Amino acid sequence: MSDEILRSVEAGVNTDIPQINPGDVVSVYLRILEGTTERTQEFRGTVLRARKGGNNANFTVRRIASNGIGVERTFLLNSPRIERVVVHRHSHVRRANLNFLRERTGKRARLKQKFTQ
Repeated sequence: MSDEILRSVEAGVNTDIPQINPGDVVSVYLRILEGTTERTQEFRGTVLRARKGGNNANFTVRRIASNGIGVERTFLLNSPRIERVVVHRHSHVRRANLNFLRERTGKRARLKQKFTQ
C-alpha cells in the first residue's frame, strides 16, 4: 500500500540527462525565470559527486568563477528545471566523492581523461 503512494508522488525520469559519474565535465542547462521572461542558463563544471536514490537522486557540479572563486551547485536529477545535460569529457577517478578538488587549483586540480574504445 505505501509503495503505491510513494510511486505516485515520485517525479518522472528526465530522459535528457545521460549517465553522470564523478569526474565528468558537464554543462547543465537550466531554465531560469526572471520576472515574466524565461531563459536558459549554462552551468559548466566538474561533477564532484552523484548520489542515486530514486526521487532524491542529485549531483553536485563545481566550477571556478571569476577571480578564482569556486562555485558549487547541487541539482536534483529529476528536476523539471533542467533542460538538458551535456557530458564533455569523462575522467578517470578512484573516488565516489571528489572533495579533495576543493583545496586544489590550477594544474593540481586536473584529472586524467578516460578514453573509451
